[in-house]
Amino acid sequence: MTLDEYNTYCASLTATTHVVQWGGAHVWKVGGKVFAVAGWSKDDAFAVTFKVSELAYEILKEQPGLQPAPYLASRGMKWIQHYAHPGLDDAGLRDYIAESHKIVALGLTKKLQRELGVGSAA
Repeated sequence: MTLDEYNTYCASLTATTHVVQWGGAHVWKVGGKVFAVAGWSKDDAFAVTFKVSELAYEILKEQPGLQPAPYLASRGMKWIQHYAHPGLDDAGLRDYIAESHKIVALGLTKKLQRELGVGSAA
């Protein structure tokens, strides 16, 4: 996945906003809450960070090309960073980004979920 493909995909999800912050990271939010970040790579490799369930975190954190997300996971948050090959293929990465969007949307208030047309109150 390229940065352009990442941005296009995240833009296709419901009620998202995009900002470039934190030293050039492409940050995608739903309801003002972050669900995906592209950047924070140790080198020139494309890196994507996303929120996951506890089970997915336990499975993914040991996979080659994936790691607990720097800064976020060290604070007890269940975030994974795809940072190198083999990592996830593009379809898998899209699936996890979509799931991150859903997890974050479900954490919004019911009122905001209804307003945005996301989550269980949509």
